[in-house]
Amino acid sequence: MAAWGARWRGAPVWCRASQRSGAWRAARRRRGHSEALSPACGTGNMMAQSDLDLKETALKEDLKFYFMNPCEKYRARRQIPWKLALQILKILMVTTQLVFFGLSNQLVVSFKEENTVAFKHLFLKGYSGVDEDDYSCSIYTQQDAYDSIFYVINQYRQLKNVSLGTLGYEHEGSGLKICKQQYKKGTMLPSNDSLNIDVSTETECIFLKPQELAGKKAELKLNSSFFSLEFYRLIQVEISFKLKGIALQTIHARELPDCYAFQNTITFNNRAHSGKIKIYFDSDTDIQECKDWHIVSPVLQKNTQYILAFDGFVILSCFASLILCTRSIILAMKLQKRFVNFFLEKYKRHVCHADRLEFINGWYVLVIISDVMTIIGSILKMEIKAKNLASYDVCSILLGTSTLFVWVGVIRYLGYFQTYNVLILTMQASLPKVLRFCCCAGMIYLGYTFCGWIVLGPYHEKFEDLNTVAECLFSLVNGDDMFATFAQIQQKSMLVWMFSRLYLYSFISLFIYMILSLFIALITDSYDTIKKYQQNGFPVTDLHEFLKDHGRVGYGKERTSMPLVCCCGRQQSDDNLILIN
Repeated sequence: MAAWGARWRGAPVWCRASQRSGAWRAARRRRGHSEALSPACGTGNMMAQSDLDLKETALKEDLKFYFMNPCEKYRARRQIPWKLALQILKILMVTTQLVFFGLSNQLVVSFKEENTVAFKHLFLKGYSGVDEDDYSCSIYTQQDAYDSIFYVINQYRQLKNVSLGTLGYEHEGSGLKICKQQYKKGTMLPSNDSLNIDVSTETECIFLKPQELAGKKAELKLNSSFFSLEFYRLIQVEISFKLKGIALQTIHARELPDCYAFQNTITFNNRAHSGKIKIYFDSDTDIQECKDWHIVSPVLQKNTQYILAFDGFVILSCFASLILCTRSIILAMKLQKRFVNFFLEKYKRHVCHADRLEFINGWYVLVIISDVMTIIGSILKMEIKAKNLASYDVCSILLGTSTLFVWVGVIRYLGYFQTYNVLILTMQASLPKVLRFCCCAGMIYLGYTFCGWIVLGPYHEKFEDLNTVAECLFSLVNGDDMFATFAQIQQKSMLVWMFSRLYLYSFISLFIYMILSLFIALITDSYDTIKKYQQNGFPVTDLHEFLKDHGRVGYGKERTSMPLVCCCGRQQSDDNLILIN
């Protein structure tokens, strides 16, 4: 178009009439001008008006084409909708990739969970198989405390003889680290209600290697004064050790095995000094690259190569989609600039903000974000598959979020049909009002959250911390677990019990019967507005008015029903007519 315009401006005045496009001639016929032009048409005012009309016609053609759907663009230029075809292919490929990664990740998760359960049975004396609340188990006597600590040491020493898994010590220098934290010395006489203690703490540690545990040196350490615990000033005892293991079950799924490092910590918590010591078991799992492995299985090697090739193809398709969508956004911004400048030149006023936003396609932005996340996630997945990385969590977040965006992007193509477009338009119309409403309702919700935490926290387990209170109240709004929330309040204080009834009844009545109903009414009102617009027409903006009287000049046939798949070649003769793809 730019080259054609340069040739036009550089041609003699008497030659330009013969070089004008069919679209320009048709525009002149609609305005009642004659087709024949005399040399007198080279006067300044007539040429300026003709150039402005020609610019307006070309701009309208480009705007019309930009706001068409893929099938209409195909009718206009017989141009294959590459982005549509690529998005459909990408949906299938990304979803398939996610399923394969999910099945592989399932094996990792199950291996971690089963090892954690096995560790609890191995190192926690008297473990029942079910955790007590947020801790694993508890003890109530001094003898139980000593027995539990020495039980961990003994099980660690006999690990290779008692464990059923593929476990081993980290390396020769590793071992068992035992630390005790306690208040500095003092005296405590509960019978006389007297206490003399220094609240500053001191920490003392001892280290036991696997080789030492088998000799007499270990007995000397175990019989030392370190293990003489003064429970009235003991805060906690922490035992930490590191083990390594290999997951062989991945071989059955035709995948290379992973090597794991388990950092286990057993904590005997006596902070409350209530006569009950809570035992916490925590296991942090780190997946590492196996340093030296040899597996005789040609099928396993080929399967890995096929998956890596598939991941590479996914990266290429996402990269092509990224380039096409970025190109479309850049061309749309150029078209916006042309329209704004022309509107200012002809009508002497600026285009409104709403019309400017019409050129910004949010779906393309969503696709670009999805493509970037898919490319990064696929690279990480390839490295994980090749056992060079072990960032399962980061890869899961990237691939999972990108797949979510890909499937949400399908709504864009459903939006070309009026029946399916109602959902998108209703969400767009109701979103500002819903956000403002949620800000107001959120203030009330936060007030109830803080009030419930400070008043009911000592008497109800669902109000012990802020996060739990927020989750409990959200469950109540959705009608979940109502009776249990009422019934579990402790009746130790009649005043608190009466307050809890007033608190719960007022919250449920306010949020379910009023706030939630108003929330639904806002969305319903937006839906009714959209339905009326579809019946009576949407509000006309400057952009719509600019395109309203423009016919389909230069686009051939009128609208007809189009198949979903368009498979014809592109016409090169229209390249100078339409700018936006």
